[in-house]
Amino acid sequence: MLSIETLILITGILLLLGIASNKFSARMGVPVLFVFLVVGMLAGSEGLGGIEFENYSMAHGIGTVALCLILFDGGIRTPFQSIRSAWKPAGVLATVGVFITALITGLAAAWILGLTVLQGLLLGSIVGSTDASVVFSVLRGGGVNIRPKLANTLEVESGSNDPMAIFLTIGLIQVLTGEVPLGIGLVTLFLNQIILGTIVGLFVGWAGSLILRYIRLDAAGLYPVMATALGLFSFGFAAQLGGSGFLAVYLTGIVIGNQRPVFHRGILLFHDVIAWICQILMFTALGILSFPSRLVEVAVPAILISIVLIFVARPIAVFLCAAPFKFAFRELTFLSWVGLKGAVPITLATFPMLADLEGASVMFDTVFFVVLVSALVQGWTLPAVARYLKLEVPTRLPPPVTLEISSLRNVDGDIVDYFVDEECQAAGCMLKQLALPDGVVIALIVRDEQIIPPQGGSMLLSGDHAIVVLRPQVRALVDRVFAHRKSPPKELPAEFEFPLRGSIKVHDLEQFYGVKLDAEMGATLDQTLRDRIAKEDLKVGSAVRYEQIMLTVRGLSSDGTIEYVGMTILPVAAAKVTTDANDKSDEGPGKSESPDS
Repeated sequence: MLSIETLILITGILLLLGIASNKFSARMGVPVLFVFLVVGMLAGSEGLGGIEFENYSMAHGIGTVALCLILFDGGIRTPFQSIRSAWKPAGVLATVGVFITALITGLAAAWILGLTVLQGLLLGSIVGSTDASVVFSVLRGGGVNIRPKLANTLEVESGSNDPMAIFLTIGLIQVLTGEVPLGIGLVTLFLNQIILGTIVGLFVGWAGSLILRYIRLDAAGLYPVMATALGLFSFGFAAQLGGSGFLAVYLTGIVIGNQRPVFHRGILLFHDVIAWICQILMFTALGILSFPSRLVEVAVPAILISIVLIFVARPIAVFLCAAPFKFAFRELTFLSWVGLKGAVPITLATFPMLADLEGASVMFDTVFFVVLVSALVQGWTLPAVARYLKLEVPTRLPPPVTLEISSLRNVDGDIVDYFVDEECQAAGCMLKQLALPDGVVIALIVRDEQIIPPQGGSMLLSGDHAIVVLRPQVRALVDRVFAHRKSPPKELPAEFEFPLRGSIKVHDLEQFYGVKLDAEMGATLDQTLRDRIAKEDLKVGSAVRYEQIMLTVRGLSSDGTIEYVGMTILPVAAAKVTTDANDKSDEGPGKSESPDS
């Protein structure tokens, strides 16, 4: 039995080796999962380290806790927009897709290894899901930058498909041990996992976001700790009720992350650290658990199973499940290739060992080898496949410097870094030409490694980072200002009033927001509205309707100059009515309304 001092020393060494191997992984393009597993194998009883470790129960515990925290970190970084754009294809892939993958792989494994059909299906179920920690690592930090819908589908699928794999694994183990009959018992187990996991995850996330928003803690460091405690509570509570703890903790993270808790930035940084520590320790510990000599014995059948999994089972599942959601053929091909396996299959492979099933040792070694093949073949070639299929989009460079709002109370504000490339609408414009909403401030311009204090005459050049302070309500307008010229413009929310300065010119408003005022291009909003509104009717609340928008006077100076204007995007029906009315009117393209009209 190792002393606590020795365990601390080993942990420190493994973390340092993990960080060093991550640098090696980034330079060589080798997936970090593969490197961590190899480091663990080298540290194990048959490697250079000679660490004796064959405790499957402890390995299962380490893997479960680590996956719980990694999924929570993934959840708090997943915006609702990602869920909305990808929940349908991701949901089908996470359930039906996992089942199809497990079925095809399991039947092949039964034939290749000479197992019974149920044993083969058990092995197929263990390797049926994509691994969230690996997918998050590859898509968010592995140099693969693909269009948002595709990336969102992969992330949401990997974060939500573990319950299906766990259900199939636990269900088949209980069938093989005679605890659950094949049929209604499995259906009940599945429904409990999904329904209870979802209810607990959403409830704890909702309650936790309220607690984090309104509680007053004296130390900022306690907010990340409380968020972690809520994630762990969600996992444990769901598991105690018979639901999926992994699904619950992922949903809790999503809800909390999107409710913008107090000290949000600090919570994200804390869990980024935790996720990295968990990845290093989990993959390394699982690597120590393996025996390279036993892996050699199952190499040939494991490679055959990997071929079926990668080139047959996953593609069939993806094309059957995702094709109805209007993905292009090359996108479906890429989805098929990103069936990355990681810690989840290895952790699930300890279940048969703990249940003392016949052939459990062969299953564990085979699964471990399949994960190595998946990490090396699929993970290593992922950037090349994305380039070959022409799915990569320009990478957004990280800012040389960042600003953040650190407050122990809720602050209705964001600091956003906008990268200005050649296709950005703001490239080549002076700050005073950007038609930014009132209250939006460009706090900093970073060019190369130099800080440029922003002034009205400062010009944004390609390669700059504009650090913008804004209120969340006007984010849609600012996004339009910094959007790509060739990208389809995002719709602005209708019937929501955006504050603008009266000094903004008509030309700049039309250029950045895609609206038409049918007015003199060089005129300001102040001049345009005063031309449309009679002097005696000019007051706060006076409004002028155009084809697409309505402009409302919101601030007047003592000399009658319009300082602030509210711009409202008209709904399609209202805009059409306005257009028809203008066609019949002799008053010109704009129609003045009094505050009471």
